[in-house]
Amino acid sequence: MTDRRRFLKGSLLGVSASMLGWGGKLAAGPMPQGAADASHAAKASAARVVSTWDFGVAANQAAWAILGKGGHALDAVEAGAQVPESDLRNHSVGKGGYPDRDGHVTLDASIMDADGSCGAVAALEHIEHPISVARRVMERTPHVLLVGEGALQFALEQGFRKQDLLTPEAEQAWHEWLKTAKYQPSINSEVHDYGRTGLPGGAHNHDTIGMLAIDAHGRMSGACTTSGMAWKMRGRVGDSPIIGAGLYVDGEVGGATSTGVGEEVIRNAGSFLVVELMRQGRSPQEACKEAVMRIVKKRREASKTLQVGFLAMNRNGEVGAYAIQHGFTYAVCDAQKQDALIPSQSVYTTSYS
Repeated sequence: MTDRRRFLKGSLLGVSASMLGWGGKLAAGPMPQGAADASHAAKASAARVVSTWDFGVAANQAAWAILGKGGHALDAVEAGAQVPESDLRNHSVGKGGYPDRDGHVTLDASIMDADGSCGAVAALEHIEHPISVARRVMERTPHVLLVGEGALQFALEQGFRKQDLLTPEAEQAWHEWLKTAKYQPSINSEVHDYGRTGLPGGAHNHDTIGMLAIDAHGRMSGACTTSGMAWKMRGRVGDSPIIGAGLYVDGEVGGATSTGVGEEVIRNAGSFLVVELMRQGRSPQEACKEAVMRIVKKRREASKTLQVGFLAMNRNGEVGAYAIQHGFTYAVCDAQKQDALIPSQSVYTTSYS
């Protein structure tokens, strides 16, 4: 009798489940084609990608080419990050990056998926796309971070092509810098001088591109890539390849990425902090502001002459950003906006530098 009751109960539940169709509404058969198209359109419209700085506009468009077709957010952020990595006009990311004080172009990158899977490389030389090497670290090794010669060895084993990353323009700027060898990071220098040539010293000194994307299926991924600060000490690594500093993604909450002086972000586990604040109920904007203010409170005087900014997006696609200095911008791309560039709010409205 007990078995028969279980059978009948299971049968009734099965019939009820089969009758529940799209949107939880009672349905007698397959979803109509018009409803299916509307459902797909609704999902596609939920996809969104955001990234730091003005060069994020082109990066977002490359990511949207994948997101707009229903592709995975992880593929989108990798494709987006590759755009500035290949752009020789960009002297703070990838192949066009300025070298360290010894003339070596070293690259850092990280990538992270919604389930906590992540990979990174630091102080990588001779490889144009460190973001793709970082993804291979995530998918094909038991590790999270590979550095220096070991990262290069792994990249070559994975089929990446070795090449000289020091461009003639970057080499000329390095030789100009050597005349004074003065090291002084400049606030927002890459943004103000983007596309100009031959500027030594503080010009083009940094910054990073960080990307966050949500795809049509609600999956979130993030990427961060940089050549780091120009004229840095040999072996210096910033926040970009450090999971929880330059990038952090939690599919249940959202994601965050950072830009600016990496040492300050590392000291505060900045991107992890932003995500945890969102977990506690803060909006992306509120979380970014709180993370920035913690740096300012600890480094009141130093903060007047340095830049740190955070960009965040929660699992619902809400976006927020905040920076120490004015001038930080971020790019947004979705079904409605393809090339929006938005100025971030900041602690200081005029620069002290």
